Amino acid sequence: MARYFPCGNTRREFVWEMGAGFAGLALSSALANDGFYAKHAIGADKRRGGQPLAPRPAHFPAKAKSCIFLLMNGAPSQVDTFDYKPELEKHAGKSLPAGKKYINSGGRRVGFLTPNWRPFRPGGQSGLLVSDYFPNVRRHADKLAVLNACHADSHAHGSALVAMNTGSAFIGRPSLGSWCVYGLGTENHSLPGYVVMLDKRGGPISGQPNWSSGFMPSTFQGTLFRPSGNPILDLQGPSHLDSISQRRQLDLLAQLNQRHLDERPGGRELAARIETYELAYRMQSRAPEAVDLSKESQATRNQYGIGVNPTDEYGRNCLIARRLVERGVRFIQLYSGGGHLEDTWDGHESIEKNHGLHGAEVDQPIAALLTDLEQRGLLESTLVVWG
Repeated sequence: MARYFPCGNTRREFVWEMGAGFAGLALSSALANDGFYAKHAIGADKRRGGQPLAPRPAHFPAKAKSCIFLLMNGAPSQVDTFDYKPELEKHAGKSLPAGKKYINSGGRRVGFLTPNWRPFRPGGQSGLLVSDYFPNVRRHADKLAVLNACHADSHAHGSALVAMNTGSAFIGRPSLGSWCVYGLGTENHSLPGYVVMLDKRGGPISGQPNWSSGFMPSTFQGTLFRPSGNPILDLQGPSHLDSISQRRQLDLLAQLNQRHLDERPGGRELAARIETYELAYRMQSRAPEAVDLSKESQATRNQYGIGVNPTDEYGRNCLIARRLVERGVRFIQLYSGGGHLEDTWDGHESIEKNHGLHGAEVDQPIAALLTDLEQRGLLESTLVVWG
């Protein structure tokens, strides 16, 4: 006797789809109670050899092995930096054309068209036009690929920044750095795979969701380094505890945690916490050396503008980023601009005053980073993103 299942081609599909799919809810609950999902989650971890940060080959051939994301918090004016608009000069002082759709001004008075505040000049053999806010970066014009087609679904700074970092304006998605470390792992197990350095004037108003691992284990979230002073606080243990005793403590803690985890399969956050303790222990020996700029020559420090204003802070961060890339860190994000208004690149009062300040802070360090990476043969394997 022939069987006919109108809802699907197999009996499993029939069970799943009957009752508008509500039977699937019961089935999903039963599978969860039986440990079906936990078993497969553990299987995924075992395929990684029990090491979630172990390096893995990319799905496609690629030159880049690491990424340095230079994030200008607050959104620089594109028409005053890398997106030359000659029509602004032609229509300077005129009001915006009627009939066009514009972003809601929030009730503020809409102003007039304004030409670029500083001249654009061609750079390199390509003749790429770059504003005088970035004269040093202009010298690297032939290394740059400028994409002027990006847009955001939100004009609110907080949600738009989260969207740029995670692909969604809604909080809870993994950030770009988390995806990179999840997919590719990291080549140095004594340092975090994903490092974030904020501006000393404050972080972005949307905060931690910008470097969060979202629904993935916290193993893959960004590790914050301080923007000034010692980048990593509390790295050394108490003076009365030697390394052997500390290792014994961690081993005991790992055994207790593993026993708890074995009784509750699929506890991904506990597994991530175990890995975090181990990473912190390994960082005690490697991280101080990685951020110790005294090992760099005076010429290198001068190149980045370290020790002088206004380039000292961002120059230090850029040099640390190069040192981290050398040591196998997968993803580094450097923020320029603090938490609010003129501390960020959001020039409410004056584009010239705002961009003049922030551009002077980052132009020399960014150019030095590109030069340094190229001289060391790292630019071919490092994707540097400015945005």
